[in-house]
Amino acid sequence: MKYQIMIDILFTLLSKRRSSAGELAAKFGVSQRTVYRYLDEMTIAGIPIDVRRGAGGGVFISDAFKLPKGFMTQKEYGKTIEALLALKGQMPDDGAIDSALEKLSAQVKSEKQDLTISGNILVDSGSWGDTRQFSDKLALVERAVEEREALRIDYVSREGERSQRKILPHLLVYKQNIWYVYAYCTKRSDFRLFKLGRMLAVIKTGETFTPLPFSREQVPLTFWHSEEHNVEAEFLIAPVALPFAEEWLGIENIRERGGQYFAEVSLPDDASLVGKILSAGAGLAVLAPEELRSRVTLEARRIAERYRD
Repeated sequence: MKYQIMIDILFTLLSKRRSSAGELAAKFGVSQRTVYRYLDEMTIAGIPIDVRRGAGGGVFISDAFKLPKGFMTQKEYGKTIEALLALKGQMPDDGAIDSALEKLSAQVKSEKQDLTISGNILVDSGSWGDTRQFSDKLALVERAVEEREALRIDYVSREGERSQRKILPHLLVYKQNIWYVYAYCTKRSDFRLFKLGRMLAVIKTGETFTPLPFSREQVPLTFWHSEEHNVEAEFLIAPVALPFAEEWLGIENIRERGGQYFAEVSLPDDASLVGKILSAGAGLAVLAPEELRSRVTLEARRIAERYRD
């Protein structure tokens, strides 16, 4: 029953993007305290949910979030869509079912695709991890830049501090294999570069803005990094290396299990990969594949030999 309610809450948020603990409690016949507990568990599981109290508050889910690949089988998606279509004629027309149908249909299509095209940008690696999740986030921010729409973001700094910001996105920046958005931060009253990989949630506000003047010279030039092939890697991350891993691998790809941090990502297997891993020192350990683990071990031994008396 508990997990069924959690799934129902997830689908409710996917269709509406915003609700309240009271509405969810009434809808599913549980207390608000239980709703908050379920929301906490869903957040720990990696679903970008933001709970805000007071005026303008509520329960939000990132507009860039979609169900993970393989969440349901194609047959299960089909049956779910059939059930929603059957319910559509029996419930008040508030647009929620149409929205849910649209999202489920898009999910089915996206699971058949390996690449995501966002405007004039072809994305095939994201932050080297969950391609579709990062690509959705990138596409959402790109649209906000083009349409001059303010965004609310749930952001984690390099120091691990989590904050909610309202930003006015002006420019997408791609530098050293990392995506940024150059935006005016209303909290700091100044322009900032925000790393997309450090955004836990991105929520559209529906508010448009007039672009503010800024000098392009203060923003680094961008270039596209071409890849030949990737390697599927798994890492064990020590707490001391967590900021490094969050920036490089993307915070959405870090998972905590049993008090330890892990990441499973697809990385460009080029000449710089081993050096990048070793730049984290002992804080980053390769668990798989064995071939990459052996290469890192061999290079570490070569480095050790250089420092012997």
